[in-house]
Amino acid sequence: MQHTLSNASKAKTVKSFTRNNAIYRKRRLVNLFNMGASMATMAFGLFWLAWILLTLLRYGLEGLSPAVFTEITPPPGSAGGLANAIVGSLTMTFFGTLIGTPIGILAGIYLSEYGSRGYLAPATRFINDILLSAPSIVIGLFVYEVYVLSVGHFSGWAGSFALSLLVIPVVVRTTENMLRLVPGSLREAAFALGAPQWKVTMQVTLRAAKAGVTTGILLAVARISGETAPLLFTALNNQFWSNMNQPMANLPIVIFQFAMSPYEDWHKLAWAGSLLITFSVLTLNIVARYLGRQKTQSH
Repeated sequence: MQHTLSNASKAKTVKSFTRNNAIYRKRRLVNLFNMGASMATMAFGLFWLAWILLTLLRYGLEGLSPAVFTEITPPPGSAGGLANAIVGSLTMTFFGTLIGTPIGILAGIYLSEYGSRGYLAPATRFINDILLSAPSIVIGLFVYEVYVLSVGHFSGWAGSFALSLLVIPVVVRTTENMLRLVPGSLREAAFALGAPQWKVTMQVTLRAAKAGVTTGILLAVARISGETAPLLFTALNNQFWSNMNQPMANLPIVIFQFAMSPYEDWHKLAWAGSLLITFSVLTLNIVARYLGRQKTQSH
């Protein structure tokens, strides 16, 4: 009797092992299929990215020369460069970041440190999410209606205001998220020493999240560096050197106009400008990822 029970138990164990082994093989096949599909999708996306970068390098390097950085945009059939457009883009990006960054940081501080009660914080987050996903051309039309029509002309300031509205939501979201990652024990230690909340926020919490906030600012700069649509309605363009109160040349608009033209010399300058913008944005994203990684490792 005992021998019979032992054989039945062994048979049951073998059957259970076989069934479990079949389930394992099925799961492994499903896992291999999903991994293969994921890798193929990633390779498909990287293929087009590599093609774009190689095309930019091929045609952009042909158009690069010292004249690109020293001469202004030329009329058709003449030699020239992109110096005024490069300076215009850098100037408007600088002022757009300068205007938008403090607003974004202060709003992010409020949402993280003071917005736990009331309806204002949820409403602010909702509006920020809308701005974050809004098409940039809508921002340009808004600034055109509010500012450009009131002053009666396009200008570099109008372009900077439009770019600042694109900077704000990125900085707000990043600042809030980074401040929430700061351990509460740091705040409690500062409060225990008698520090007021504003001093704790500015000298403890914000300092601890400095790398993450800087990452958000760099990502915002990378976003606005290649924006074309808002500048069409605000800064427009200029073939000469100009100040912030006049229509101002900028790389995105120059690339758009030169690429649509029938002139071969303009096409070369458009490729050179595209190469400059692409690798500037790529560099900013790499630096931002590096800072973000350093912040994660420090925690």
